[in-house]
Amino acid sequence: MTNLDFLVFRAFFITIMTIGMMASLTEFRFSWRKLLCILIVYSLWVFSSSLILLRIGGELLLLRLFYLTISVPATILTYWAANDTPTQAVFNYMTQILLSVLSASIIRLLTEYYGLSGLVNILLMFAFYLVVIYLEWRFLRRRFRMLIKVMPANRWGVLTLIPCVFCVYLIFVSAWPGNYLENDAQRVYLYTAIIPLCVVYIAVFKSLLDQYRIQMEQQSTTLLEVQIAALKEKVQKVREVEEEIRIQRHDLRHQLQAVRELVAQGEQDAAVNFLNLAQNRLGEQKIIRWCRQAVLNAVFSSYFSQAKNQGIRVEAKVSLADVLPVDEGELAIVVANALENAIHANLELPQEQREIRCKMLGTPGIMLEISNPCVGKCLFDHNGLPMARKDGHGLGVQSISTFCRKNGAVCEFDLTDGWFRLRLVV
Repeated sequence: MTNLDFLVFRAFFITIMTIGMMASLTEFRFSWRKLLCILIVYSLWVFSSSLILLRIGGELLLLRLFYLTISVPATILTYWAANDTPTQAVFNYMTQILLSVLSASIIRLLTEYYGLSGLVNILLMFAFYLVVIYLEWRFLRRRFRMLIKVMPANRWGVLTLIPCVFCVYLIFVSAWPGNYLENDAQRVYLYTAIIPLCVVYIAVFKSLLDQYRIQMEQQSTTLLEVQIAALKEKVQKVREVEEEIRIQRHDLRHQLQAVRELVAQGEQDAAVNFLNLAQNRLGEQKIIRWCRQAVLNAVFSSYFSQAKNQGIRVEAKVSLADVLPVDEGELAIVVANALENAIHANLELPQEQREIRCKMLGTPGIMLEISNPCVGKCLFDHNGLPMARKDGHGLGVQSISTFCRKNGAVCEFDLTDGWFRLRLVV
């Protein structure tokens, strides 16, 4: 392999690995096939443009122009295929490019200092990139995606300046007046920048980590508030049942006294008729038990009663196993949030159009579907979650999303033919 071939392959290899780093913290909106086609087209561009620049001006020209020919197109294509805003995308991608360029430079400097071969250089970079991609995917991805959701887009604007300014500085220092590998002063200026770079990024990530912790505390507080509300609902239902039992016991005493008097007077037929009437009244007050789980049964009873009191027709089918694969209380909160949202949506409709359909099965896994007619349009965010129409709303959806992340459940919202549906599988 000639030096030109090695430099072209090295530029291509670094570019592909850098895209892997960028992808480790990115959620894409395209299918993997479309992403693969985009990657193939971009790879051809990287290979051909790098070859042309190396033939025209050597490695120095590639150093001076790779930011425009390789980095900028990669950023634009990744942003086009992702769900992030421009500022969020630039911060993520420029940071990854900055880390990649610095690391590749240091690895090359070390291999050349110790007189190692080009193959060793490639193997060392391969090991480095694999470790970085794994660590970012394993430990940073979930936290970064959470920050993307909760941190306003306008706050990312200032953060994007950090990697952009450092990238411009490093490119300038490494390529002017010549190649940094051939000038000791340039190498000093280049690698001295690592110190302020680390200080700035430590401060930035500390700030982002604090923001993440605040958000998690807010979510925990929200979930606790929902749990307290569900518990209050359950307590209220128990009190209502206790009141009904107290009234029935009071009435039973009078009924027994009346029957005793009728029997004492020889009015057996009247006593039998009186008992039949009392039995019929008890049958009319029969309490429906939706499932064996006490908390879930209380939630179903409470919200179905609320719906019927609001003139909402309820069509429900519930069939659950005795043992649930998730915490009953957490699942009950999901059901309560979904039914509450369905009731609120129905209240915007004329009474003759109000309806809730609920299906919940326990085998082979827990499958829940709650649907209701919906008026107007419903907007969904990049994660497929419905967006709140008013400030202060949407906490129920956040609680459901938190449950899914915690328990590995799959949740889907959609609006089809005027019906809004929530489907959840655990």
